Amino acid sequence: MLYDLKGENSMSPIVGMLHSAVIENNQRLWLITDGMSQEELDYKGNNHRFNSTAQLIKHLMVVDLNWACRIKGEPLSVSLKERYGPMIDQNNELPMVKEVCLKSLMSNYDDVLAMLKDACLSLTDDDLVKVVTFGHNNEKQATLRWGLWHIADHCRYHQAHINQLRKWYREA
Repeated sequence: MLYDLKGENSMSPIVGMLHSAVIENNQRLWLITDGMSQEELDYKGNNHRFNSTAQLIKHLMVVDLNWACRIKGEPLSVSLKERYGPMIDQNNELPMVKEVCLKSLMSNYDDVLAMLKDACLSLTDDDLVKVVTFGHNNEKQATLRWGLWHIADHCRYHQAHINQLRKWYREA
């Protein structure tokens, strides 16, 4: 099997490379969560002190959705907020996700990635220097180039947490 970060022919070269990194990391997420039972998906570690895999997947999905909207230059619509939920709850924590099956979570995530792909198809490499705000209160600034890289890196970062949860679950 040949691994490469070549984007789709319809994307600008750098946009395509960054988008393909997002897709590769999402495919890896599918692999590391494959076969999870509902109990394992909802497992929050010993003493229920950590975010569950379900919460982490939902978090990744909402972050990526917000970036797709930023790339398109559009605010997150009310219907998308209602469908995917908030980034954080009233306690500044990841919202609780319980008894939502893996297939449903990943299907919704695929829908978000389709929105991201659509946004990337409209970008040129020159657009990647556009600065947007992000963060819970839009207090941070970044280029779209950084945003696309962040989506891929963020997914990989939380995959480490998911792998740790899986290890603890097997040991418990």
